[in-house]
Amino acid sequence: MVRPTYAEIDLSAIAANTRAFAELIAPSELCAVVKADAYGHGDVPVATTALDAGATWLAVALVEEAVRLREAGIDAPILLLSEPLPEDVAEIVEWEITPTAYSQRFIEALASAGSKLAVHLKVDTGMHRVGAAPRALADLVAAMRRAGNLDLGGVWTHFPVADQDPEFTRRQIEEFDKAVSGLEVPLAHLANTAGAVLFPEARRSLCRIGLGLYGLHPCDETRERISLRPAMRLVTQVTSVRRLEAGARPSYGRVRPLPGESTVVTAPVGYADGYSRGLSPGGQVLIGERRHPLAGTVTMDQIMVDVGDEDVEIGDEVVLMGAQGSEEITAYEWAT
Repeated sequence: MVRPTYAEIDLSAIAANTRAFAELIAPSELCAVVKADAYGHGDVPVATTALDAGATWLAVALVEEAVRLREAGIDAPILLLSEPLPEDVAEIVEWEITPTAYSQRFIEALASAGSKLAVHLKVDTGMHRVGAAPRALADLVAAMRRAGNLDLGGVWTHFPVADQDPEFTRRQIEEFDKAVSGLEVPLAHLANTAGAVLFPEARRSLCRIGLGLYGLHPCDETRERISLRPAMRLVTQVTSVRRLEAGARPSYGRVRPLPGESTVVTAPVGYADGYSRGLSPGGQVLIGERRHPLAGTVTMDQIMVDVGDEDVEIGDEVVLMGAQGSEEITAYEWAT
């Protein structure tokens, strides 16, 4: 028996979003970011769809993510976005993964493999998560040249506030350009989704598109410049219907009384599924193409919903995120 709680993934939306970005950033190439199981959308089908729709590169966070794509028969270039452990170098070589490096230690590990590799160097221009200091870039390039088996495949950086702070982002672009000045860089890539849309000057050899690939806008300004379709709906069903009197306090903590006599329905989804308890105050779902508030606290595997006097039956669709008719609950509502 299968619980009726699931994610619907619209691959045609992934394809449409890929084409929209490919058109926007041309002649830059599009790198589809499919880390974390393609943001929960399914890495292999999303990667295949994006490549068919115009992406030329893929990017992942972990070696095992790249290996899974290779095992599925995907032969497009795959960029590893962070340095893995040195013991993972053998798999990088075996599966022809493009590594990112930003430390002498990892360059030495790649050099010791003895195999020819094209390496992308990451420079930290302001994210301060990982990446080499701009002043260290020349030393890393020199170390690669001494190794003999390592070629400079590209140099890149990452924008933390391209959707919020244009002045800081422009300073990052300037810092990057200073860092690579005098280097022959086959592929330069700076722009994420917000950067690609809002900063044409950041569209270099590649643009790494993550959030936008899945139909999500990083800010309102990007909505004015590119049309995207959300690719995910989270759906469940009504499993219980009951009529409660005014003042009844459903769920743990009995925190909120019903303002009047009302129908309260139950659906099989909860915080064990990632439906946050933080949604308890103010959270809404769609039933019958209308918004309805949660009735009380989200529990581990069930929620209760106040549908008022609506005629709702067991088996009716409940949309947790996504569209139902003309109504839509967005990922941003969950996030805020």
